[in-house]
Amino acid sequence: MLHDQSHDDAHGHSHGHSHSQAHDHAHDHAHDHAHDDSHDREHPAPGSASERALRIGVGGPVGSGKTALVAAMCRLLAPEMSIVVVTNDIFTREDAEALRRMRVLDDDRIVPVETGCCPHTAIRDDISANLDAIEQLEALHGPVDVTFVESGGDNLTAVFSRALVDHQIFVLDVAGGDKVPRKGGPGVTTADLLVINKTDLAPLVGADLEVMRGDSIARRGALPIEFTSLVEIDGATAVADWIRERVAFWRGRALAMP
Repeated sequence: MLHDQSHDDAHGHSHGHSHSQAHDHAHDHAHDHAHDDSHDREHPAPGSASERALRIGVGGPVGSGKTALVAAMCRLLAPEMSIVVVTNDIFTREDAEALRRMRVLDDDRIVPVETGCCPHTAIRDDISANLDAIEQLEALHGPVDVTFVESGGDNLTAVFSRALVDHQIFVLDVAGGDKVPRKGGPGVTTADLLVINKTDLAPLVGADLEVMRGDSIARRGALPIEFTSLVEIDGATAVADWIRERVAFWRGRALAMP
């Protein structure tokens, strides 16, 4: 039985909840830990490609557009592949319910995890609740091509455990100011794809997209960056194309296995 209690108690393009001192300490520790283990880009989560879906984590600050990006990916990719989604919120099922209201997938393909803790804890430090939800979704709807795991909103140090996801997308938005990419942090510097969202708001908030591009390249080197405006119909097609490439590689790896 899936751990989705909501049925029981009704939840452009280019190449944190009140926190205690313990939480502050956890963020400091998380920053150091992320630098230690987030560079192993070829290390997949447990289970071979022939056994399970490609798992993609979507993280970023509160309000950056993570849920909107996941919704856009479901709309663009669901006609051609099987998708399930696990969302993370601290005390609610708001993101899962938002996706269900948008009808981007059947309701039983979207499952919320209530973390009850700082978002990074459930995606990096104790991933058991997310793994449980993922494995049950993939078993129920298998074969699944892509499983999205959306983190709750967190700061620039929030990255996923490589035992939970195979690839990570980190989402920033221009409303935070064009200075954010140069602040760096593991989310910006090590994510497999950096998405700078809400480019349509740049003129309204005085954000220079070229400054954001240059600072992102300085922090990320050759790692990819995409600029998106999800109010436009084709505003996230480059991200969908990036995912298609990752899925094709994942499937090819599975076919190559003895």
